[in-house]
Amino acid sequence: MSKRFLPPLSPDDLPPTRVTQLDGLLLRQLEEATGKRFFKACSLMTRALLSSCHWYFQINAGTLTLVINSYDIESYQHIANALPQMVDKLNLFSNSAKIRFCLPNNGGIPWEIRLDEISDEGNVL
Repeated sequence: MSKRFLPPLSPDDLPPTRVTQLDGLLLRQLEEATGKRFFKACSLMTRALLSSCHWYFQINAGTLTLVINSYDIESYQHIANALPQMVDKLNLFSNSAKIRFCLPNNGGIPWEIRLDEISDEGNVL
C-alpha cells in the first residue's frame, strides 16, 4: 500500500504560534455570547436555578465547558437535579462539551462530566 504525503504547508497556512490579545478578546466574546444563548434556551426553572449560582462558559483547547459554582448545599442539590435538562440544552451548542460542577465554598474537588460520556438514557449522576 502506497502512502501519499502532502507537501508541507506554507507559514501563512499554519495556525499562529502564539495567541494574541485579539484572539483572547474574541474567545471571551464567544464564551459570553454562548452563555447568553444557552441561558435563553433554558426553561424558566433552569434559568432561576442558574441565577441562584455563579456560572459561565469556558473554552479551552476547543472544548466548551459550562462551569457552575453553587453558593450553598440547597442550590447545589437543586442544580444537580436539573443537570439532565442543562445537558439537553448544552447539546445544542456542542456534542463534545463538558460540565464542571463545583461544591459550595470550595468544599472538595469539583466534578466534571463530558457530554459524550452520558449514556443514551440520559443518566447524568
